[in-house]
Amino acid sequence: MRGLLCWPLLAWLLLLQPWETQLQVAGPRCHTGPLDLVFVIDSSRSVRPFEFETVRQFLVGLLHGLNVGPNATRVGVIQYSSQVQSVFPLGAFSRPEDMERAIRALVPLAQGTMTGLAIQYAMNVAFSVAEGARPPEERVPRVAVIVTDGRPQDRVAEVAAQARARGIEIYAVGVQRADVGSLRAMASHPLDEHVFLVESFDLIQEFGLQFQGRLCGKDLCAEGEHGCQHQCVNSPGTFRCACNPGYKLAPDDKSCLAIDLCAERTHGCEHHCVNSPGSYFCRCQAGFVLQQDQRSCRAIDHCSFGNHSCQHECVSTLAGPRCHCREGHDLLPDGRSCRVRDLCNGVDHGCEFQCVSEGLSYRCLCPEGRQLQPDGKSCNRCREGHVDLVLLVDGSKSVRPQNFELVKRFVNQIVDFLDVSPDGTRVGLVQFSSRVRTEFPLGRYGTAAEVKQAVLAVEYMERGTMTGLALRHMVEHSFSEAQGARPRALNVPRVGLVFTDGRSQDDISVWAARAKEEGIVMYAVGVGKAVEEELREIASEPAELHVSYSPDFSTMTHLLENLRGSICPEEGISAGTELRSPCECESLVEFQGRTLGALEGLTQNLAQLTARLEDLENQLANQQ
Repeated sequence: MRGLLCWPLLAWLLLLQPWETQLQVAGPRCHTGPLDLVFVIDSSRSVRPFEFETVRQFLVGLLHGLNVGPNATRVGVIQYSSQVQSVFPLGAFSRPEDMERAIRALVPLAQGTMTGLAIQYAMNVAFSVAEGARPPEERVPRVAVIVTDGRPQDRVAEVAAQARARGIEIYAVGVQRADVGSLRAMASHPLDEHVFLVESFDLIQEFGLQFQGRLCGKDLCAEGEHGCQHQCVNSPGTFRCACNPGYKLAPDDKSCLAIDLCAERTHGCEHHCVNSPGSYFCRCQAGFVLQQDQRSCRAIDHCSFGNHSCQHECVSTLAGPRCHCREGHDLLPDGRSCRVRDLCNGVDHGCEFQCVSEGLSYRCLCPEGRQLQPDGKSCNRCREGHVDLVLLVDGSKSVRPQNFELVKRFVNQIVDFLDVSPDGTRVGLVQFSSRVRTEFPLGRYGTAAEVKQAVLAVEYMERGTMTGLALRHMVEHSFSEAQGARPRALNVPRVGLVFTDGRSQDDISVWAARAKEEGIVMYAVGVGKAVEEELREIASEPAELHVSYSPDFSTMTHLLENLRGSICPEEGISAGTELRSPCECESLVEFQGRTLGALEGLTQNLAQLTARLEDLENQLANQQ
């Protein structure tokens, strides 16, 4: 535009001549300095043959006004419609005659208008070093001239922004039917210097003259009014600001900001990156030191300093040295000394009855009359007595499904310590809510595995809590010989265990009393909102031995030990078991054995304590 204002008469005369002639006589070729220039030409079907011929003449004429050469202006041409075609790349020709020959041989594609695709191709391919563009570090200006006559059929704003961000200056030339909004979305800023709208292809030479005038403009950087903080880079008819290494251009396109190299995540620091203008350095966390590569970190070995005073072992941590004791020992409050651990108090030993610590190990003991099993932890089960056991399980809606599964698991844990067999203990299961259902009778299963599998298969009933109805069912049916109970003449103890979580909705007193009159030993297990008065009314005397309670379903496993001692005839006081006088010979012998065992344990502990004291005395003597 500056050329047209300065030479109005000359421009008017030029408009009267053929386009190629105008540019050739306009003056000497521009000496703009190095420039990479790519023309992006719309050859869609909307461009008529004679219009495309005008564009061809425009390109040929413009070439004659440029200072073309490998070290000056390099020119590339691509055409596009629904696809993109390279007419010739930037590095193909160094003479205008060769470029003119390629342009005159150009055949239009005559398809759609994919302008965004063409910009993408120009950015990724046409301006690549492989296609003849000079490397970015040479800072040679890159200019794209897009000539189109219509609205793009794809999105151009985003890809054009990416191209501009890569340093490509875009001129958008719209002819005749071109969409102004799309032109403005493609072009560089300021838009009034980069967007041109031509009424017809015949007048496209107007843009040619203006564009050539911009290429031949003054060196604005040399005028010293550019305002760039660091560097000014001259471009045809304009300029741009650049920053020194380690800085980037601010949003005002003039001032420079220090680049945060740490934020770019390419620093390679193992722990922390500390930024400085144009550079950075690595720093380690507390307890680490930087290694020779100045990036990786190594933990400080505090124990290697030799001042830890640990009795056994020193472990280096980020906070400093920490003392550690060997297996079987515990660290004392001074943080340095160690003592032998009582494994029975410090580990989950798993002993069913009693744990005895023996130095760095332990062993399990069983009560008199029971033998340790091969697993070294459990004791043999109830085997001396025979029991007919019926379990009454509350299946009301207040129990809830997840808790009912815990109840079934609890029942199977009871089965685990019973000797289930046709001649030993027989087990039956009844579930009750608003009604009563026999899940399996006493005589159905002959092994513990079968009973446990049947328990797991029981389905939750829900509804109400008719405990009295369940007791009646147990008395009238569950202990009948028809359902597997052994005849009374055999004197097999009959045991009923009622499991409930709340108050009964019917009367329990009549059938609770009736059960005990029938010789059934009754146990009551309550959980959560179970009523203590009802549990005591259901259970046999004394209540302390026959009533168990847990506030929560998840913690009721602690009731097992009480039930084990009560239901197993040889372990507790159940049907047919008499209390022995403590003065009888057998009781005295038993008491003597237990006392001697306790004294032996105390003796062992005293020996360990004496050894420990001797060890401490030796250490003190060595330090002195």
